[in-house]
Amino acid sequence: MAVSWSLNALSKTPGIPPRYQFLKLQSFSSRTHIKFNPIFKSSSLYGFLPTYKPITDRRSTIRFLFTGIVEEMGTIKQLGIAEHGGFDMKIGAKIVLKDVNLGDSIAVNGTCLTVTEFDTQVSEFTVGLSPETLRKTSLIELAPGSLVNLERALQPTSRMGGHFVQGHVDGTGEIVSMDQEGDSLWVKVKTEKELLKYVVPKGFIAVDGTSLTVVDVFEEEGCFNFMLVAYTQQNVVIPLKKIGQKVNLEVDILGKYVERLLSSGFVDSFKRS
Repeated sequence: MAVSWSLNALSKTPGIPPRYQFLKLQSFSSRTHIKFNPIFKSSSLYGFLPTYKPITDRRSTIRFLFTGIVEEMGTIKQLGIAEHGGFDMKIGAKIVLKDVNLGDSIAVNGTCLTVTEFDTQVSEFTVGLSPETLRKTSLIELAPGSLVNLERALQPTSRMGGHFVQGHVDGTGEIVSMDQEGDSLWVKVKTEKELLKYVVPKGFIAVDGTSLTVVDVFEEEGCFNFMLVAYTQQNVVIPLKKIGQKVNLEVDILGKYVERLLSSGFVDSFKRS
């Protein structure tokens, strides 16, 4: 059954600020075949963002873990303001729906999101996006037809193929170069100094939720690079992006813990003991 949206109906929905009501909603039939265009276009998601940026404390206990090993690429089927006033995104997928339950966590391009609806018959699930998530991640650039990396939360019996990934995006980076060498692809990403300080050569980093090994760090350029082998190129979204596009970044949590211990005087107190 085709899904339809009414701007008039949404405009009467309590709790939706006026500046959200102009957002153009896009919907698709569950039977519609979406042709993917690798050229990403400006997303109407920008219209959902408030103009203010609240101060938030993003430090939290670890609730869910991922490995950064992408299970499949899903397709954005629909996104727009929901009746409850929030912003929903519907994603077509198969593998991550095998044992899905309401409330499960699925990493979408490395962003931990909660499953609010799912339909295994048509192979799709829905997650909610908050304004803060749109501000902090590259998900704001998504549009219907975009491909996204998907990974279910780690289970105690799962193989640990990548590294500990929380799904808490630390910030974004910008792709500044993509160069082919044989069947491998070199990718260089520029990011802010506050994140680059946690990036070390041969260390881990999650890029759009993909666990990768950093090759080099270029301090003066504010960049780091990594290489994608042929298999990885065929199974993640990074090669589909263009120079100048954003990627989600989550640095290795171990670096943050070390920094915290050093700043708290733990080392000095340990030496004195």
